[in-house]
Order: sequence, then structure tokens, then C-alpha cells
Amino acid sequence: MLKVGLTGGIATGKSYILSLFRELGCEVTDADQVAHEVMEPGRPAFDEIVAHFGEDVIGPDGRLDRARIGSIVFADKAQRERLNSIVHPRVFEAQAEWFAEVERRHPDAIVIVDAALMIETGSYRRFDKVIVAWCEPELQLQRLMTRNSLTEQQAKTRIAAQMPTAEKLKFADFSIDTSHGFEDTRRQVESIHARLRAMVQDSK
Repeated sequence: MLKVGLTGGIATGKSYILSLFRELGCEVTDADQVAHEVMEPGRPAFDEIVAHFGEDVIGPDGRLDRARIGSIVFADKAQRERLNSIVHPRVFEAQAEWFAEVERRHPDAIVIVDAALMIETGSYRRFDKVIVAWCEPELQLQRLMTRNSLTEQQAKTRIAAQMPTAEKLKFADFSIDTSHGFEDTRRQVESIHARLRAMVQDSK
């Protein structure tokens, strides 16, 4: 089994890239989705987050108000680090269980994990290869403003809260530039997939 980490800045097209790898037969998971699951009511992370941030972060539906939490942590590095210290260990544990389950049923699988903070947390070391998604800065800003209905300043604050793309690219075994549309991105993904599949075959 080949474990591949997919990372990159916010709004750089990681979700689309992940969907393409799924189409190509890879086993895929989104760390953000796993984080949602470990923060559900009744889970230990939920209780810890409420204890730290207060009951104001609970929405009308009884779940955590992610927009409210986002407004807190993207403006305050210490709060962001505290949230990560609660959530990330649970995400890593869930991923380890998933890796084991995939390997049991598909030993030759290519598994792709989409995780925005893979490099910042050091968890990239758990992977055999790292792919970094990126796009031109102005395009990233516009995508984020449109996708999340943010003002320009709000979007810039969120982008600034993450490691600069140039730094992330230093950790990349492969990079994918999503600046030029869906078909160009698909071409890059297919090329990388072929190289990953060759690695699996060569390791036998």
C-alpha cells in the first residue's frame, strides 16, 4: 500500500483533485471530514472544545458552529493551536484505523489523504509521498471569497493563517497547479497517478 498525502492552501482545489484520484481507483479520505466526525456531539473532542471555547460555539442544532469557531481561530494563533491540539490526535487515530482496514482488503492500494495542515502538524512524515496543490495567489483569494462568502480582508486573514505556498512546495514530491482550469488539473492528476501506480508495481 502506498500512502500519499495531499495538501495545499485553502481554496487551491484539493477537493477536486481528491475526487479525480477517487475516479482513478485510489482509496481516498478527507481529513476535514474526519475532523467533522470526531467533533460530533457525544464525542470527546466536542466536550473539550466546548469546555475551552464556551457554549457560544454550540449552534442551534446542538452541533458545533464551525463558522463561529473559524472566526475565533483564524484571528488568534494560540486559539487555533489549542483547537488543533484537541482535534488532530483524534483525526490521526481514525486515519490509522482506516489505513489498516484498507490494507487488509486491498494491499496494493494507493491511498490519498487530503489534509490542509499536514506539513504544519508534521503528519506529512506518516506518508510515503506528498502532493501539494497550489494556484496563483489572486485566484486563490477570489476562490475563497466566492466559496465562503467572505470579504477580501476575511479571506486574506484565513490565507495568512496558513503556511505560505512556497514553503509547502519545499515538502512536495509532486505539485499540482490548479490555476488553469479543470482539464489541465485532470491531466496533471492522471500523470501523477500513473507514476504512483508504477511505484506500487515496482515495490512488489
